Amino acid sequence: MIHGVEIKELTTYPDERGFFREIIRVNDDFFTEGFGQFSHSRMYPGVTKAWHIHNTQVDWWYVPIGNIKVGLYDKRIDSPTSGKTQVLFLGDNYGGKVLRIPPGVAHGCKVIGDTAHLFYITSKIYDPDEEGRIAFDDPEIGFDWEAGPAIT
Repeated sequence: MIHGVEIKELTTYPDERGFFREIIRVNDDFFTEGFGQFSHSRMYPGVTKAWHIHNTQVDWWYVPIGNIKVGLYDKRIDSPTSGKTQVLFLGDNYGGKVLRIPPGVAHGCKVIGDTAHLFYITSKIYDPDEEGRIAFDDPEIGFDWEAGPAIT
């Protein structure tokens, strides 16, 4: 796992009416940087959004509907995982979890299957000077968004 990236496994309480799932609490150790903005992104099948990076902002991602493949790349020079890539999956098929993305970690996602909804909290409000972009096919990162699952 990339240094500073965290996954919070969520507890789901199902019953005959549906389920209840608590996502984040203000007093979670996982949420110490605090709230700046809460946003919702609906993404259609096959859509890829990559790469985004922040200087100081933390992101927390939760996918309540649909499924996404998440790519992470550590661009922090002083990090023990500098230059490392990580792949994980969020959504209906992968259990309830929230992903914490620290500053300096490039991140992106690809919708797998039907439309996906990404709910995300950021530690700061939107600031174009904070929001960095990197090309989806950046040769330094070398990530193949079109790659399918490994054949076993």
